[in-house]
Amino acid sequence: MSKCMIRDESIYESGLAKIEWVKRNMALLNGIEERFRAEQPFKGLRIALSVHLEAKTAYLCEVLRAGGAEMYVTGSNPLSTQDDVAAALVHEGMSVYAIHGASTEVYEECLKAVLSSEPDIIIDDGADLVTMLHDRMPHLIPKIIGGCEETTTGVHRLLALQKAGELKFPMFDVNDAQCKHLFDNRYGTGQSVFDGIDRTTNLIVAGKTVVVAGYGWCGRGVAMRAKGLGARVIVTEIDPVKAIEAVMDGFTVIRMEDAAKRGDVFITVTGMRDVITETHMRSMKNGALLCNAGHFDVEIDVARLKEIALETRQMKPNITGYRLDNGNWLYLLAEGRLVNLASGDGHPAEIMDMSFAIQALCARELALRSPKEAGVFAVPNEIDAYVANEKLKSIGAAVDVLTDAQKEYANSWKV
Repeated sequence: MSKCMIRDESIYESGLAKIEWVKRNMALLNGIEERFRAEQPFKGLRIALSVHLEAKTAYLCEVLRAGGAEMYVTGSNPLSTQDDVAAALVHEGMSVYAIHGASTEVYEECLKAVLSSEPDIIIDDGADLVTMLHDRMPHLIPKIIGGCEETTTGVHRLLALQKAGELKFPMFDVNDAQCKHLFDNRYGTGQSVFDGIDRTTNLIVAGKTVVVAGYGWCGRGVAMRAKGLGARVIVTEIDPVKAIEAVMDGFTVIRMEDAAKRGDVFITVTGMRDVITETHMRSMKNGALLCNAGHFDVEIDVARLKEIALETRQMKPNITGYRLDNGNWLYLLAEGRLVNLASGDGHPAEIMDMSFAIQALCARELALRSPKEAGVFAVPNEIDAYVANEKLKSIGAAVDVLTDAQKEYANSWKV
């Protein structure tokens, strides 16, 4: 098997500089790297990783390798792969298979190449590695100790596999760890989505009507940031409880068919397909911006938009204009893929420090004492607590500790 499949090995220097920068801002992983170097929890093990391949992910790969792992790396989205970062990892001696803008065929070839290493542990973002293993390469499954899943969409796929009785090894649900979804999904997505939009469009958010589809943890973050930037915010939801929460948080909640007529910027954050369809597009304002912050590019019906457009024009990098038969132009960002990664650098380093600390520690848990049965498992509470405490230390914060009397009071039925 070839050691790498990347665009250009000669551009590694800028990738190394990016990795060095995030290292300076990821104190948790700094400490875990030292710990792993001493412990060597992955000695003799191969880790196959499919996560958005940018600098923060590259540092996670370095931390795992410091723990003795032999790393086989690919990206989880062709438009989020940064070629210079991929080159930097190859320069550092890792096996990397990832190319920015790869076709679906090449993307799948990269996934297959990583799995062909016969890994012991899987680190996935969207469950592409896990589903390919089950669908096309089941002969490799007996060697798998287990894996970790980074994002909501991937967890949904794993739970569907489990429900069907098809999941063949243990997977940690990293996405739903408290130190992941409370911060990564909310604050990370909230900031990085608008980083991507602003970098791409160079347009103001204040004064515009922003429609946020979905009010899960990611949607909450996006809506909060839009409000903070001065936008009028509309939320669309299918869950009545989340819809009430959005109302209580001060947002207008209406159906997408009505929001489509009012929005200037549309951001889908649902994990569901066909959230914005032809019917919605035909009622949108001239100049409306459409973008997606869910894992897969199915939330906006891009295929149908292409079919009904009378004219298509590349307005600038990562903005495609589509003129409809009513004369209105709609502008799609990043081809409907993850706007915060395809049009930006993803979540801030300090946020991914927590998420990737959980990934690294869950991988260690698998290597040292993996669950014996197949299934989707919650992240152990002690890992969440460790990450929270170490993060507090890194930012100079601290929490109080219960006294013995308080502990006794908390555990007593008497006042």
